[in-house]
Amino acid sequence: MTFGPSQGALDVSRYELELDYRVVGNRLDARARVHGVARRHLDRFSLDLAGLRVSRVLLDGRRPERWTHRAGQLTIRPGGVLAPGAPVVVEVHYTGNPRPIRGPWGEVGWEELADGVIVAGQPDGAPSWFPCQDHPADKASFGIVVTTDAGYEVVCNGSLVSRTARSSRVRWEFDQPEPTAPYLATVQIGRYQRWVSAAGPVRQEAAVPARLRAAFEHDFARQPQMFEVFEELFGPYPFAGYTVVVTDDDLEIPLEAHGLSIFGANLVDGHRGAERLVAHELAHQWFGNSVTASTWQDIWLHEGFACYAEWLWSHASGGRTADDQARTAHTRLAGLPQDLVVGDPGPELMFDDRLYKRGALTLHALRRTVGDDAFFATLRAWTAQFRHGSVSTAQFVSLASGIAGRPLDALFDAWLYAAPLPALPSAVTA
Repeated sequence: MTFGPSQGALDVSRYELELDYRVVGNRLDARARVHGVARRHLDRFSLDLAGLRVSRVLLDGRRPERWTHRAGQLTIRPGGVLAPGAPVVVEVHYTGNPRPIRGPWGEVGWEELADGVIVAGQPDGAPSWFPCQDHPADKASFGIVVTTDAGYEVVCNGSLVSRTARSSRVRWEFDQPEPTAPYLATVQIGRYQRWVSAAGPVRQEAAVPARLRAAFEHDFARQPQMFEVFEELFGPYPFAGYTVVVTDDDLEIPLEAHGLSIFGANLVDGHRGAERLVAHELAHQWFGNSVTASTWQDIWLHEGFACYAEWLWSHASGGRTADDQARTAHTRLAGLPQDLVVGDPGPELMFDDRLYKRGALTLHALRRTVGDDAFFATLRAWTAQFRHGSVSTAQFVSLASGIAGRPLDALFDAWLYAAPLPALPSAVTA
């Protein structure tokens, strides 16, 4: 996994994946076509692919001079040197029994359920099922075709283009035109009921086990109102639709993918016990999926913003105010170790709950410093200016300072780049 700013040798524009999968036996036979251009002079380049066996590689329709697949790296030597900007199409045929990648964050990637599949790719699980440049800034469009056993629903990123049944097999074709980070690409397979849960203004779908439908419809009943609140505060929803998948298995936490979110059965209790997480995952569609941190050290731009969205939804829905939530979080964090630098947490702490809460507190400190008008104007400008793009903390600081009309570097330095927890501003000063 790349934590720093380096990117791959190719500027990838599109992944086209054809997956033939058999649930019983967890057998995958696949072909990937990776479209891109050379970033610099190249006599070789690599793609990430782990745990699967490569049988054939083509470069622009021909066999390359040489290719090797070792230690999760598929390295290709084209023969000669590719010039900067030279277009390439890499075709990879591969097969095997996909499994998660084990690392500091547990097991991530393609994972078998009791009866189906979940793909949870954050942060480095994408190579468990397709060859890619697994870096958050290497965003590309996706076309995904999945052929699997009849009786299962398949959910992938983007719009369902076609569904074709052939005897005991069904072919599902999806297209995702917006640039997508590889870790946000996903495949979900299960025995789900699927329906349109809200028709507009954003089409919302659900894929849920039949036994959980009533509980789901209660627990997610206010999701359309969340859309209204978040579009007012953050700007227009960035994609054509949104799908929620609920697995028949329990999951430790929910997770986001591009245009959809996945919840475990244990998080649908019929009492809205996880509604803050419904808000959190929805907010990631703006913060993380459309506007994506260029490097993992800026993950607070995803998690701090989504956590703050929980507080905003609580206030909008008649619960505790964001200010009340911030004070509670600040008191709790003050009693915990002060060894986390939010703006550069390192791989070990990038998913620490303190980063989520202190990231949200950073936004609340900004809000109390510049006032509501400038604060929410900053959020809307952020999602509009960098829609479907890659960003850094420095860009957010620059944008916020420009809208506030004064430098805010000292505020962000204290909250993001110093370990001791600052005091919350006592009053709005603008």
